[in-house]
Amino acid sequence: MTEREERIEKYRKFLIEEQEKELAENSELIKNFLQYCKKKKIIISEKNIEYIPTIGIVANYPNLVNLLNNKIQVDKEELVSFDVLEKEFKKQRFASGYLISDMFMAMANSYFRRGHYEKNAFAPRFIELYWNYSSSKNDKYISLDFDRVRINVDNRMLIELDTWYGAKFEENISDIEDGIVKLTPPLDLEKFDIKLFFNDVHSLNIKWYTKENIKVFQAEEFKQETEKIIKNGIEYYPAKYIHAEFDKLTGTFRHFDGAIHFYTENEYLQRRETDFNHNDKTGSQIKTLSQKLFKVNGEIEIKDWVELTSHFLTGNPLILEYFEGKLPDRIIEIISRLKNEK
Repeated sequence: MTEREERIEKYRKFLIEEQEKELAENSELIKNFLQYCKKKKIIISEKNIEYIPTIGIVANYPNLVNLLNNKIQVDKEELVSFDVLEKEFKKQRFASGYLISDMFMAMANSYFRRGHYEKNAFAPRFIELYWNYSSSKNDKYISLDFDRVRINVDNRMLIELDTWYGAKFEENISDIEDGIVKLTPPLDLEKFDIKLFFNDVHSLNIKWYTKENIKVFQAEEFKQETEKIIKNGIEYYPAKYIHAEFDKLTGTFRHFDGAIHFYTENEYLQRRETDFNHNDKTGSQIKTLSQKLFKVNGEIEIKDWVELTSHFLTGNPLILEYFEGKLPDRIIEIISRLKNEK
Protein backbone atom coordinates (compact mmCIF):
# COMPACT_ATOMS: atom_id res chain seq x y z
CA MET A 1 0.00 0.00 0.00
CA THR A 2 1.40 3.41 -0.98
CA GLU A 3 1.60 6.34 1.43
CA ARG A 4 -1.32 8.01 -0.34
CA GLU A 5 -3.42 4.84 -0.10
CA GLU A 6 -2.60 4.60 3.60
CA ARG A 7 -3.79 8.19 4.15
CA ILE A 8 -7.04 7.48 2.28
CA GLU A 9 -7.63 4.30 4.30
CA LYS A 10 -6.90 6.13 7.55
CA TYR A 11 -9.37 8.87 6.63
CA ARG A 12 -12.01 6.29 5.65
CA LYS A 13 -11.67 4.61 9.05
CA PHE A 14 -11.91 8.00 10.76
CA LEU A 15 -15.21 8.74 8.99
CA ILE A 16 -16.63 5.37 10.00
CA GLU A 17 -15.61 5.91 13.64
CA GLU A 18 -17.01 9.45 13.60
CA GLN A 19 -20.35 8.21 12.23
CA GLU A 20 -20.59 5.47 14.85
CA LYS A 21 -19.77 7.97 17.61
CA GLU A 22 -22.33 10.55 16.44
CA LEU A 23 -25.09 7.97 16.03
CA ALA A 24 -24.38 6.50 19.48
CA GLU A 25 -24.34 9.91 21.17
CA ASN A 26 -27.65 10.80 19.52
CA SER A 27 -29.40 7.45 20.00
CA GLU A 28 -32.19 9.03 22.06
CA LEU A 29 -32.77 11.69 19.41
CA ILE A 30 -32.95 9.01 16.71
CA LYS A 31 -35.32 6.90 18.81
CA ASN A 32 -37.68 9.86 19.30
CA PHE A 33 -37.68 10.63 15.58
CA LEU A 34 -38.45 7.03 14.67
CA GLN A 35 -41.36 7.03 17.12
CA TYR A 36 -42.59 10.29 15.58
CA CYS A 37 -42.49 8.66 12.13
CA LYS A 38 -44.29 5.56 13.44
CA LYS A 39 -47.19 7.73 14.63
CA LYS A 40 -47.44 9.06 11.09
CA LYS A 41 -47.32 5.48 9.75
CA ILE A 42 -43.97 6.01 8.05
CA ILE A 43 -42.10 2.69 7.96
CA ILE A 44 -38.58 3.82 8.75
CA SER A 45 -35.79 2.30 10.86
CA GLU A 46 -32.23 2.99 12.02
CA LYS A 47 -31.07 1.70 8.63
CA ASN A 48 -32.53 4.90 7.15
CA ILE A 49 -30.42 7.10 9.44
CA GLU A 50 -26.84 8.21 8.81
CA TYR A 51 -24.44 10.86 10.00
CA ILE A 52 -23.04 13.17 7.29
CA PRO A 53 -20.29 15.51 8.60
CA THR A 54 -21.29 18.41 6.34
CA ILE A 55 -24.98 18.19 7.27
CA GLY A 56 -25.69 16.31 10.49
CA ILE A 57 -27.88 13.32 11.32
CA VAL A 58 -29.97 12.61 8.25
CA ALA A 59 -33.02 10.42 7.68
CA ASN A 60 -33.50 9.12 4.14
CA TYR A 61 -36.80 7.74 2.85
CA PRO A 62 -38.78 8.25 -0.40
CA ASN A 63 -40.89 11.43 -0.29
CA LEU A 64 -40.14 11.80 3.43
CA VAL A 65 -40.78 15.56 3.68
CA ASN A 66 -44.29 15.25 2.26
CA LEU A 67 -45.05 12.24 4.47
CA LEU A 68 -44.00 14.25 7.52
CA ASN A 69 -45.96 17.34 6.45
CA ASN A 70 -48.60 16.89 3.75
CA LYS A 71 -49.12 20.65 3.49
CA ILE A 72 -45.89 20.84 1.50
CA GLN A 73 -47.26 20.46 -2.01
CA VAL A 74 -45.38 21.02 -5.25
CA ASP A 75 -46.52 22.84 -8.37
CA LYS A 76 -46.30 21.43 -11.91
CA GLU A 77 -42.54 22.14 -11.92
CA GLU A 78 -42.05 20.32 -8.59
CA LEU A 79 -41.29 23.57 -6.77
CA VAL A 80 -42.68 24.74 -3.42
CA SER A 81 -43.84 28.27 -2.67
CA PHE A 82 -41.91 30.08 0.05
CA ASP A 83 -45.25 31.44 1.29
CA VAL A 84 -46.18 27.87 2.26
CA LEU A 85 -42.74 27.03 3.62
CA GLU A 86 -42.61 30.09 5.85
CA LYS A 87 -45.97 29.15 7.38
CA GLU A 88 -44.88 25.58 8.12
CA PHE A 89 -41.21 26.12 9.06
CA LYS A 90 -38.91 28.64 10.65
CA LYS A 91 -35.80 30.08 9.03
CA GLN A 92 -32.73 30.71 11.13
CA ARG A 93 -29.69 32.92 10.70
CA PHE A 94 -26.61 30.95 9.61
CA ALA A 95 -28.89 28.09 8.50
CA SER A 96 -29.46 28.97 4.86
CA GLY A 97 -30.89 26.04 2.93
CA TYR A 98 -32.61 24.62 6.02
CA LEU A 99 -36.25 24.90 7.12
CA ILE A 100 -36.81 24.20 10.79
CA SER A 101 -39.69 22.44 12.55
CA ASP A 102 -39.87 20.87 16.01
CA MET A 103 -38.79 17.37 14.95
CA PHE A 104 -36.80 17.82 11.75
CA MET A 105 -35.26 20.23 9.28
CA ALA A 106 -36.20 20.17 5.60
CA MET A 107 -33.44 21.07 3.14
CA ALA A 108 -33.04 22.68 -0.26
CA ASN A 109 -32.43 20.32 -3.18
CA SER A 110 -29.04 18.60 -3.09
CA TYR A 111 -28.28 19.96 -6.58
CA PHE A 112 -27.56 23.28 -4.83
CA ARG A 113 -24.66 21.57 -3.05
CA ARG A 114 -21.05 21.58 -4.20
CA GLY A 115 -20.63 19.41 -7.25
CA HIS A 116 -24.37 18.62 -7.11
CA TYR A 117 -23.39 15.94 -4.56
CA GLU A 118 -25.83 15.19 -1.73
CA LYS A 119 -23.14 14.81 0.96
CA ASN A 120 -21.41 18.12 0.29
CA ALA A 121 -22.19 21.50 1.82
CA PHE A 122 -24.24 24.05 -0.12
CA ALA A 123 -22.16 25.83 -2.77
CA PRO A 124 -21.54 29.48 -1.87
CA ARG A 125 -23.42 31.81 -1.93
CA PHE A 126 -26.58 31.38 -3.96
CA ILE A 127 -28.63 29.57 -1.31
CA GLU A 128 -27.70 32.15 1.32
CA LEU A 129 -28.75 35.03 -0.95
CA TYR A 130 -31.89 33.33 -2.24
CA TRP A 131 -32.95 32.33 1.29
CA ASN A 132 -32.75 35.96 2.39
CA TYR A 133 -34.10 37.51 -0.82
CA SER A 134 -37.54 38.97 -0.21
CA SER A 135 -39.83 41.32 -2.11
CA SER A 136 -43.51 42.15 -1.81
CA LYS A 137 -43.60 42.45 -5.62
CA ASN A 138 -42.93 38.80 -6.45
CA ASP A 139 -43.42 35.17 -5.42
CA LYS A 140 -40.48 32.88 -4.71
CA TYR A 141 -40.28 29.09 -5.19
CA ILE A 142 -37.64 26.46 -4.40
CA SER A 143 -36.92 22.79 -5.05
CA LEU A 144 -36.56 20.71 -1.88
CA ASP A 145 -34.66 17.56 -1.01
CA PHE A 146 -37.89 15.60 -0.54
CA ASP A 147 -36.26 12.27 0.34
CA ARG A 148 -34.08 13.54 3.20
CA VAL A 149 -34.42 15.54 6.42
CA ARG A 150 -31.96 16.50 9.10
CA ILE A 151 -33.18 15.31 12.50
CA ASN A 152 -30.78 17.08 14.87
CA VAL A 153 -32.72 20.31 15.25
CA ASP A 154 -29.99 22.47 16.77
CA ASN A 155 -27.67 25.35 15.94
CA ARG A 156 -24.77 23.23 14.76
CA MET A 157 -23.96 24.30 11.20
CA LEU A 158 -21.01 23.94 8.87
CA ILE A 159 -20.02 27.42 7.72
CA GLU A 160 -17.53 27.44 4.85
CA LEU A 161 -15.50 30.59 4.38
CA ASP A 162 -15.40 30.49 0.60
CA THR A 163 -15.80 33.89 -1.05
CA TRP A 164 -17.51 34.52 -4.37
CA TYR A 165 -18.40 38.04 -5.40
CA GLY A 166 -21.38 39.07 -7.48
CA ALA A 167 -20.99 41.07 -10.66
CA LYS A 168 -21.50 44.75 -11.37
CA PHE A 169 -23.77 45.46 -14.33
CA GLU A 170 -24.94 48.88 -15.46
CA GLU A 171 -25.98 48.27 -19.05
CA ASN A 172 -29.50 49.19 -20.19
CA ILE A 173 -31.03 45.78 -20.87
CA SER A 174 -33.49 47.20 -23.40
CA ASP A 175 -30.51 48.27 -25.52
CA ILE A 176 -28.78 44.87 -25.53
CA GLU A 177 -28.80 43.44 -29.04
CA ASP A 178 -30.47 40.09 -29.62
CA GLY A 179 -28.00 37.32 -30.32
CA ILE A 180 -25.76 34.62 -28.92
CA VAL A 181 -22.53 34.90 -26.94
CA LYS A 182 -20.25 31.98 -26.11
CA LEU A 183 -17.53 32.46 -23.50
CA THR A 184 -14.71 30.02 -22.75
CA PRO A 185 -11.57 29.99 -20.61
CA PRO A 186 -8.37 30.89 -22.53
CA LEU A 187 -7.61 28.01 -24.88
CA ASP A 188 -3.96 27.77 -23.83
CA LEU A 189 -4.74 27.01 -20.18
CA GLU A 190 -4.09 23.52 -18.84
CA LYS A 191 -7.08 21.50 -17.59
CA PHE A 192 -5.72 21.70 -14.04
CA ASP A 193 -5.71 25.50 -14.21
CA ILE A 194 -9.24 25.56 -15.65
CA LYS A 195 -10.44 23.40 -12.78
CA LEU A 196 -8.70 25.59 -10.21
CA PHE A 197 -9.48 29.07 -11.53
CA PHE A 198 -12.60 28.54 -13.68
CA ASN A 199 -14.36 25.94 -11.52
CA ASP A 200 -13.88 23.33 -14.27
CA VAL A 201 -16.08 25.25 -16.73
CA HIS A 202 -15.84 24.35 -20.42
CA SER A 203 -18.04 27.17 -21.73
CA LEU A 204 -20.87 29.56 -20.94
CA ASN A 205 -23.60 30.08 -23.55
CA ILE A 206 -25.77 33.20 -23.41
CA LYS A 207 -28.67 34.19 -25.63
CA TRP A 208 -30.96 37.24 -25.79
CA TYR A 209 -34.06 37.47 -27.96
CA THR A 210 -37.05 39.80 -28.03
CA LYS A 211 -40.74 38.97 -28.27
CA GLU A 212 -42.89 42.12 -28.41
CA ASN A 213 -42.07 44.05 -25.19
CA ILE A 214 -40.34 41.13 -23.48
CA LYS A 215 -36.59 40.56 -23.72
CA VAL A 216 -35.66 36.95 -22.90
CA PHE A 217 -32.33 35.90 -21.36
CA GLN A 218 -30.94 32.35 -21.41
CA ALA A 219 -27.65 31.06 -20.05
CA GLU A 220 -26.25 27.54 -19.90
CA GLU A 221 -23.02 26.51 -18.20
CA PHE A 222 -21.13 23.47 -19.46
CA LYS A 223 -18.47 21.86 -17.29
CA GLN A 224 -15.48 19.80 -18.44
CA GLU A 225 -16.20 16.19 -19.41
CA THR A 226 -14.91 14.95 -16.04
CA GLU A 227 -17.92 16.50 -14.25
CA LYS A 228 -20.60 13.80 -14.11
CA ILE A 229 -23.41 12.78 -11.79
CA ILE A 230 -25.62 9.73 -11.37
CA LYS A 231 -29.40 10.22 -11.55
CA ASN A 232 -31.76 7.25 -11.30
CA GLY A 233 -28.84 4.94 -11.96
CA ILE A 234 -27.83 6.72 -15.19
CA GLU A 235 -24.68 8.78 -15.72
CA TYR A 236 -25.27 12.36 -16.91
CA TYR A 237 -23.29 15.52 -17.61
CA PRO A 238 -24.97 18.32 -15.60
CA ALA A 239 -25.36 21.84 -16.98
CA LYS A 240 -26.80 24.76 -15.04
CA TYR A 241 -29.45 26.72 -16.95
CA ILE A 242 -30.94 30.17 -16.32
CA HIS A 243 -33.99 31.74 -17.95
CA ALA A 244 -35.33 35.25 -17.33
CA GLU A 245 -37.85 37.62 -18.92
CA PHE A 246 -37.30 41.38 -18.88
CA ASP A 247 -40.27 43.72 -19.34
CA LYS A 248 -39.10 46.74 -21.34
CA LEU A 249 -42.17 48.74 -20.30
CA THR A 250 -41.57 48.43 -16.53
CA GLY A 251 -37.77 48.25 -16.66
CA THR A 252 -37.73 45.15 -14.43
CA PHE A 253 -37.65 41.40 -14.89
CA ARG A 254 -41.04 39.70 -14.61
CA HIS A 255 -39.77 36.12 -14.31
CA PHE A 256 -36.51 34.39 -13.34
CA ASP A 257 -35.73 30.69 -12.93
CA GLY A 258 -32.83 28.29 -12.68
CA ALA A 259 -32.59 24.61 -13.53
CA ILE A 260 -30.15 21.82 -14.14
CA HIS A 261 -30.03 20.01 -17.48
CA PHE A 262 -28.93 16.39 -17.62
CA TYR A 263 -27.10 15.47 -20.83
CA THR A 264 -26.17 11.96 -21.91
CA GLU A 265 -22.59 11.62 -23.16
CA ASN A 266 -23.63 11.86 -26.82
CA GLU A 267 -25.88 14.89 -26.16
CA TYR A 268 -23.18 16.59 -24.11
CA LEU A 269 -20.46 16.18 -26.74
CA GLN A 270 -22.78 17.57 -29.43
CA ARG A 271 -24.25 20.44 -27.45
CA ARG A 272 -21.16 21.86 -25.74
CA GLU A 273 -19.47 22.58 -29.08
CA THR A 274 -22.46 24.49 -30.47
CA ASP A 275 -24.82 27.10 -29.00
CA PHE A 276 -28.47 27.76 -28.17
CA ASN A 277 -29.40 27.41 -31.85
CA HIS A 278 -28.12 23.81 -31.98
CA ASN A 279 -31.52 22.31 -32.81
CA ASP A 280 -32.08 24.85 -35.58
CA LYS A 281 -28.63 24.40 -37.13
CA THR A 282 -28.30 20.62 -37.06
CA GLY A 283 -30.42 17.60 -37.84
CA SER A 284 -29.87 16.36 -34.29
CA GLN A 285 -32.71 17.49 -32.03
CA ILE A 286 -31.60 17.49 -28.38
CA LYS A 287 -34.43 17.47 -25.83
CA THR A 288 -32.55 16.94 -22.62
CA LEU A 289 -33.85 15.89 -19.22
CA SER A 290 -34.31 18.93 -16.97
CA GLN A 291 -35.13 19.73 -13.35
CA LYS A 292 -36.21 23.18 -12.18
CA LEU A 293 -34.46 24.33 -8.99
CA PHE A 294 -35.98 27.74 -8.30
CA LYS A 295 -38.18 30.43 -9.80
CA VAL A 296 -39.37 33.95 -9.04
CA ASN A 297 -42.58 35.32 -10.56
CA GLY A 298 -43.28 39.05 -10.44
CA GLU A 299 -41.08 42.14 -10.47
CA ILE A 300 -37.37 41.47 -9.99
CA GLU A 301 -34.95 44.39 -9.92
CA ILE A 302 -32.00 44.20 -12.31
CA LYS A 303 -29.45 44.32 -9.46
CA ASP A 304 -31.11 41.32 -7.76
CA TRP A 305 -31.19 39.36 -11.03
CA VAL A 306 -27.49 40.07 -11.62
CA GLU A 307 -26.52 39.07 -8.08
CA LEU A 308 -28.54 35.85 -8.04
CA THR A 309 -27.42 34.88 -11.54
CA SER A 310 -23.72 35.36 -10.82
CA HIS A 311 -24.01 33.37 -7.59
CA PHE A 312 -26.08 30.55 -9.10
CA LEU A 313 -23.07 30.08 -11.41
CA THR A 314 -20.75 30.20 -8.41
CA GLY A 315 -17.04 30.02 -9.08
CA ASN A 316 -17.47 30.70 -12.80
CA PRO A 317 -15.62 33.92 -13.71
CA LEU A 318 -17.07 33.79 -17.24
CA ILE A 319 -20.40 35.16 -16.00
CA LEU A 320 -18.50 38.05 -14.40
CA GLU A 321 -16.69 38.58 -17.69
CA TYR A 322 -20.05 38.78 -19.46
CA PHE A 323 -21.60 41.24 -17.01
CA GLU A 324 -18.52 43.43 -16.50
CA GLY A 325 -16.83 43.13 -19.89
CA LYS A 326 -13.67 41.53 -18.49
CA LEU A 327 -12.52 38.75 -16.24
CA PRO A 328 -11.91 39.61 -12.56
CA ASP A 329 -8.53 41.29 -12.03
CA ARG A 330 -7.34 38.39 -9.89
CA ILE A 331 -8.00 35.90 -12.72
CA ILE A 332 -6.34 38.18 -15.30
CA GLU A 333 -3.21 38.37 -13.12
CA ILE A 334 -3.12 34.59 -12.67
CA ILE A 335 -3.51 33.95 -16.42
CA SER A 336 -0.73 36.43 -17.20
CA ARG A 337 1.58 34.77 -14.67
CA LEU A 338 0.83 31.30 -16.04
CA LYS A 339 1.60 32.42 -19.59
CA ASN A 340 4.89 34.00 -18.51
CA GLU A 341 5.93 30.76 -16.82
CA LYS A 342 5.60 28.76 -20.06
